[in-house]
Amino acid sequence: MATVVKFYRTPGLSPHIENDKLKAIEKHSPLRIEGMETESTFYVETQSRLTDKEILQIRWVLAPVLNPDVLTDVSRFPLKGDKNHLIIEIGPRLNFSTAFSTNAVSIFNAVGLKKITRLEISTRYVIRFEDTPTTPETLAKIEGKVVGALHDRMTQCRYLEPLQSFALDKKPEPWFEVDIMGKGRAALEKVNDQLGLAFDNWDLDYYTELFKNKLKRNPTSVECFDLAQSNSEHSRHWFFKGEMIVDGVPHQKSLIDMIMDTQKTTNQNNVIQFSDNSSAIIGYNVKNMLPNEVVEPSAFHIKPGTRHIIFTAETHNFPTGVAPFSGATTGTGGRLRDVQAVGRGGYVIAGTAGYSFGSLLIPDYELPWEEKNLDYPSNFAPPVEIAIEASNGASDYGNKFGEPVISGFARSFGMVIDQSSKERREYIKPIMFSGGIGSMDDNMIDKLKPEPGMQVVKLGGPIYRIGVGGGSASSVQVQGDNKAELDFDAVQRGDAEMEQKLNRVIRSCLELGEKNPICSIHDQGAGGNGNVLKELVEPNGAVIFTKKFQLGDPTINTLELWGAEYQESDAILCRTEDASLLQQIADRERCPVNFVGTVTGDGKVVLTEIPVQPSGSVQVSAEELAAIQKRPNPVNLDLEFVLGKMPRKVFKMEKYKVNLRPLVLPKGLTVADALKRVLRLPSVASKRYLTNKVDRSVSGLVAQQQCVGPLHTPLADVAVIALSHFEKTGSATSIGEQPIKGLLCPAAGARMTVAEALSNLVFAPISDLKDVKCSGNWMWAAKLPGEGAALLEACEAMCNVMQQLGIAVDGGKDSLSMAARVGTDTVKAPGTLVISTYAPCPNITKVVTPDLKAPSAGKESLLLFVDLSGGKSRLGGTSLAQCYKQLGDTVPDLEDPAILVNAFNTTQALITDGYVLSGHDVSDGGLVTCLLEMAFGGHCGLRADITHRESDCPLEVLFSEEVGWVLEVDGTHVEKVLSPFKKAKVPVYPIGVSSGYGPASRIEISVNGKMEVESLMVDLYQLWEETSWQLEKRQANPVCVTQEYQSLRTRHVPNYKFTFDPNVIKISTALTQVNAPNVAVIREEGSNGDREMIASLYMAGFQVWDVTMQDIVTRKITLDKFRGIVFPGGFSYADVLGSAKGWAASFLFDQSTKDQLAHFRARKDTFSLGVCNGCQLLALLQWIGLNSKTDVVGDDHGVPSVPDVFLDHNQSDRYESRFSTVKIEKSNSIMLKGMEGSVLGAWIAHAEGRFNYKNLSVYTELDKSNCIALRYVDDSMKPTEEYPMNPNGSKYGVAGVCSTDGRHLAMMPHPERCVLPWQWPWISQNLKGQMKQATPWLQMFVNAKNWCTSSN
Repeated sequence: MATVVKFYRTPGLSPHIENDKLKAIEKHSPLRIEGMETESTFYVETQSRLTDKEILQIRWVLAPVLNPDVLTDVSRFPLKGDKNHLIIEIGPRLNFSTAFSTNAVSIFNAVGLKKITRLEISTRYVIRFEDTPTTPETLAKIEGKVVGALHDRMTQCRYLEPLQSFALDKKPEPWFEVDIMGKGRAALEKVNDQLGLAFDNWDLDYYTELFKNKLKRNPTSVECFDLAQSNSEHSRHWFFKGEMIVDGVPHQKSLIDMIMDTQKTTNQNNVIQFSDNSSAIIGYNVKNMLPNEVVEPSAFHIKPGTRHIIFTAETHNFPTGVAPFSGATTGTGGRLRDVQAVGRGGYVIAGTAGYSFGSLLIPDYELPWEEKNLDYPSNFAPPVEIAIEASNGASDYGNKFGEPVISGFARSFGMVIDQSSKERREYIKPIMFSGGIGSMDDNMIDKLKPEPGMQVVKLGGPIYRIGVGGGSASSVQVQGDNKAELDFDAVQRGDAEMEQKLNRVIRSCLELGEKNPICSIHDQGAGGNGNVLKELVEPNGAVIFTKKFQLGDPTINTLELWGAEYQESDAILCRTEDASLLQQIADRERCPVNFVGTVTGDGKVVLTEIPVQPSGSVQVSAEELAAIQKRPNPVNLDLEFVLGKMPRKVFKMEKYKVNLRPLVLPKGLTVADALKRVLRLPSVASKRYLTNKVDRSVSGLVAQQQCVGPLHTPLADVAVIALSHFEKTGSATSIGEQPIKGLLCPAAGARMTVAEALSNLVFAPISDLKDVKCSGNWMWAAKLPGEGAALLEACEAMCNVMQQLGIAVDGGKDSLSMAARVGTDTVKAPGTLVISTYAPCPNITKVVTPDLKAPSAGKESLLLFVDLSGGKSRLGGTSLAQCYKQLGDTVPDLEDPAILVNAFNTTQALITDGYVLSGHDVSDGGLVTCLLEMAFGGHCGLRADITHRESDCPLEVLFSEEVGWVLEVDGTHVEKVLSPFKKAKVPVYPIGVSSGYGPASRIEISVNGKMEVESLMVDLYQLWEETSWQLEKRQANPVCVTQEYQSLRTRHVPNYKFTFDPNVIKISTALTQVNAPNVAVIREEGSNGDREMIASLYMAGFQVWDVTMQDIVTRKITLDKFRGIVFPGGFSYADVLGSAKGWAASFLFDQSTKDQLAHFRARKDTFSLGVCNGCQLLALLQWIGLNSKTDVVGDDHGVPSVPDVFLDHNQSDRYESRFSTVKIEKSNSIMLKGMEGSVLGAWIAHAEGRFNYKNLSVYTELDKSNCIALRYVDDSMKPTEEYPMNPNGSKYGVAGVCSTDGRHLAMMPHPERCVLPWQWPWISQNLKGQMKQATPWLQMFVNAKNWCTSSN
């Protein structure tokens, strides 16, 4: 019998989050609030009585490390409120276990407490009012508003009393027949409404005809639900495949046919196009680092092989609008699985992200173009919440999974575009865009055909009642027309930890090469099992057993089992003889695997509820199959009728004439005044609020991410990845989107979108312009008046311009219900096309970034404007127009694609030859913004005078967004640069010079000799950062955020210093490491930095072994054979109960592993390294600090004692991703010998990196004992506690600590992501020659290897 045990911890929230909550409720309370306190409640479900020892272990896991006494068995708060205070408890909705619970239960399972089956956490608030008389009625009114301000209604609810059980009063509902045979279409209409199927008239007629006249039977409720998901617009893309009739004129080709025709005028370098979960192009032959074995611990070797380049992109708009954080997490997860599920499996490398949302209306911050008095619907989150929480969700998921986000966009738009008709266009339904780039082996391109007897397998998380009807819900023409309770069913649940375990299983299978047990793989998305399993077994068919699925909730009914869009799940086919191999791999990675059915060959998919053995592979004889098919089954469908060629839908549309008005700007408007608006527009302004919180370095394969220059400014035009740690070949990707121009002219908007994507891509050297392939993502209210015709016009224009450019689309997605109901009005989002380019990059070290370079070396350089405008300066649809609440009437356009081709190819050649120092495209904000951003990135000044444009209006010259880009070149090379442009007949104009360095440098921009901009660079820089700062204050500690914003006025350049020559470091790339010291990289569930760590150790000459915690606890290996053990970064168990807490518990509460650690530590010939999550672990194990005992940890009543050193939450109260400056101190560390005094850049990526101590004397003693190994330093190389130079607030700038004997080193920065020069996002010009092959960080790994060799 399950019981719930409660534990309480105060405070429940950090001070800054508590303060934010207090401000939120003060807005809703007419009574003055005296104060607020918070408390966390842990509800622990156990299946049997807990022993005293088990309670102690639970308490250790739940309690704060340095203050365990704040965890109590009883609440410090009263149970009920009174007339002067309210008690409110907010917790997760109980309809499914949260991802927090799943990971917490995994921790307890790992330490042997398998009786714990669920753990949820709530927050209790005591809100005290000033002692003023009030009535119960007044208090009740306040109470409702306060509750609303304290919780997210989609994912949380109020607990009126403490939980006694997680059991829900819900029984699985049986499926039923829909009486089409008796009642015809009316029966289908009824179930359509009852289940929210979103069938339109065509669907209702088609399925009535199918069942009544062809199949001559009634469908079941499960089959109806299945068809609604599998054949929804979301899944089948009816519109893009349909017949178009515009103003009565039929169009010969469908949209998809036109798009596929772009392939006829491009290089045929696709290996996958339009036919799989992702697309892929020909890549390179590279050195791949592979384990010798995948079912047990093993060493790595290098094997050359061809890796192709994968790209995919999709959106998750409706779920993100409903519940921004969870919607964005699962949007990211779904796209990750698209990369995994290409061919017979793909390797994830990096992601891109984009967000389009309505007017922000940030409280206490005016953006003058935003309409203040417009209504917003209650069933969508406010735009400012979407901007913050959607990006938080996507970032959090990628951070925990271990996928860097390396490029993206953000756009805010809301405007009444026609005052006469009051037509309003706004991203009330937002766009949450997620792209992904990866790689795949040459021999894994083709999925194998299903064969009778193959096993149908589900990999990944158990079934939850999540996203039920997501496909049909997303296909509703206008969001808000479906029932509110069905919106709750579309709420998602993201578990990045499970996704990562799933990913490791797929990677292990791929690393077996030809022995890969995966024959075919598909990711599960909209439509759930019903969709993915039918796709997997088409056309052969299969029998599927409901009793073989793992349920996360025992109340799941058969319809939900078949149709729920629960996340972190893939479906694969494998041969029966490979089932045990697959099971072994999954067991090692602790990933659920369920053999749910078998391929039959009869063309039917049958879902049966008959009892079967829950585990093991499936065998079904012909007799058994015949018997199953005679039973009443919830699903028994011929795949030909469901997935076969179905009649095209016909779409009749009319063109919609846009009422365009000339742009009228305020009389006397100056460029300086216009900049005060344009530089704060979210599409123009700094995106630091997005980049600071997302990992941009994990994997060690990132050659270019968003941030550039000495202050890590988010400006990069293009993103670049490597295909291997041992090569300089890779891929480049870029994004284009110009939806506001499309409101004036859909065709021009599409052409400018393509042009923007290419003018971003141009700054990475690629193999050939005709090798560029694109994902095209369409977000449109296509079925509303005028919009379908506009989409058609945009599509035709895109296809035509791509054919002229020689590039092509090879995949993409559509979301065609981009409208929301606001009262009685329909508010459409701007029709949006997002183009993501990707192409092979032959040399990832040649990428050019926007930050001006010459001033940092004390020089001036020449600025050249590659101007492809044809002399035009049109302002329609520009940022300037939006900032004055208008669209205008004349829109920028790409009239001559041939010039763009010539300009692109010429620029590429100059970049390859090394003549371009920096470059940046002209896009949102115009030429003036382009120039300013180059100065911001370079932290320097410039002087420019634009004299070649015909317009006599400086606003037009500086703010028009015509196609072009600016290049910085050395003045001595000017003729070598201008000559090729002249030869190619590309207009290019010298317009100025870069000059001055640091915050005191000046910006001077003239038009035809008249000064229009004259300012300190830093004044404009802060203006550009202002909107980001305002958003940052709402997502992180405002004190820290303001500190960073203000520091822009005083920051200089990070001052790196090498105290030894890194050019003497030798990189080992031997195919195997023979007679080398053995080192184990030990990973736990959620570790994600292991492969780059393995690569760094391999380069240093170690024989590196992959060892999981599962290997250790199941005794597959001991630590005796290893000279070193390394604990990499990541989020063990998603850090749900504190960083590395679960990982430490796995070691400390298992006697065998505890003994192994003690023995390893007692040996004098061993060393260890813990980085990030591994650093947090070493602190909890007490291998750093003053404890010199070899029994790992002191023992206090069966649980660990309080450690000397602990890693606490960052002072910013959020995850930090930075390239920080650290100084290597003189210390005992064997790994840092000879490196003392060096000041180096280093990636950091953590949420809990602040060094804290049991008491102050611990730090004093560590410092005295030479145990402080690294410190964060400021631009003057002095230890600092200033944010962001110190990213976490560690006292005295501590970034790393070693043991007293120097054999054990724990550090928060990631040296393993910085061992190669191309992994550094910035290096000063004068130091570039000092690290040609390796950076100084590789020396610490070489030191460890040399120590092992010399101490033999």
